[in-house]
Amino acid sequence: MKKILALALSLIMVGTLVSCSSNTTNQGAVTEDTQAQTTQAQKSETYELALVTDLGTIDDKSFNQGSWEGLVQYAQEKNVSHKYYQPQSKETSSYIETIELAIEGGAKVIVCPGYLFEEPVFEVQSKYPNIKFILIDGEPHSGDYSVYKTENNVMAVLFKEDQAGYLAGYAAVKEGMTELGFMGGMAVPAVVRFGYGFVQGADAAAKELGKTINVKYHYTGAFAATPEAQAMAASWFNGGTEVIFGCGGAVGNSVMAAAESAGKKVIGVDVDQYAESNTVITSAIKQLGNAVYSGIESVYNNNFPGGKTSVFTVENDGVGIAMEHNKFTTFTEDDYAQIYSKMRAGSINIIDDVSVTDTSNIKDSLTATKVDFVG
Repeated sequence: MKKILALALSLIMVGTLVSCSSNTTNQGAVTEDTQAQTTQAQKSETYELALVTDLGTIDDKSFNQGSWEGLVQYAQEKNVSHKYYQPQSKETSSYIETIELAIEGGAKVIVCPGYLFEEPVFEVQSKYPNIKFILIDGEPHSGDYSVYKTENNVMAVLFKEDQAGYLAGYAAVKEGMTELGFMGGMAVPAVVRFGYGFVQGADAAAKELGKTINVKYHYTGAFAATPEAQAMAASWFNGGTEVIFGCGGAVGNSVMAAAESAGKKVIGVDVDQYAESNTVITSAIKQLGNAVYSGIESVYNNNFPGGKTSVFTVENDGVGIAMEHNKFTTFTEDDYAQIYSKMRAGSINIIDDVSVTDTSNIKDSLTATKVDFVG
């Protein structure tokens, strides 16, 4: 009887062990299958095209938005996955971390809009040679500016802001305005070129009309909307200035606020800023979307212009002024087409030396314009 009982207990124990072993194996198989599904889901959530925003948001009606629209246009036309990423701060380290986050997310092409990306792209271009970078409005350089180097996986993009500024100044005077203002942000090359072109375009139109014009000229030293910038713009308007070219990111918002109170006009910058304020009569624009679209297209067409700087001008429809939503009453589409054609043909010479930011190096070329540089 004892032998029979012992045998029965042995069989029960073996059955229990087999059952436990079987359950463990099944649980392991389920876990591995779940992990495989998770990994596959992560892979399916990668994004081939990425944009890392500059300061501000993706709908800032400026650099981020203009660049994003070009990326989205290509992505939707070609059915390519895409996503944007936003740094937590304006520090170079934060920009680099965000770029690397985009790479971890599967990005093969990364668009970096704005000069603040010059140093971050300089740092990552050699580290990630298989990633294509499109750097808008800048060229890669070291933090101390001692080394400029653009690797073959980087397309650096610059614009002829002086041409867009020229067209804006020309149109304003042709519209009948003789008291103008230019309020820039920081005196970086792009902003300086906008101002130089603006003054020269205004002078050209004044000579054609036989008029004398005045231009107040100032750099705020930053790209933020401030009470000080608004107060200065208001004082200009109250003193007779009819239109101010607000050229410096959110500085333009300060100018617009002052214009709304004074019933005066504003010229926007970078993108068509007509929706920002009903005081905006036009904007000196960089075709950011065109530049981004062109850069991405070159990647997929295997003719990426890496290792050098691509300059967008009137010749390749890279710059101009916004006419679609303009509020001109005298300056017409035909007027714009004529001056644009002359510029494209190379018959207009614009001084764009930015070594002296107070415009003293272009004053000798101005015959119908007085520039009052407000320090």
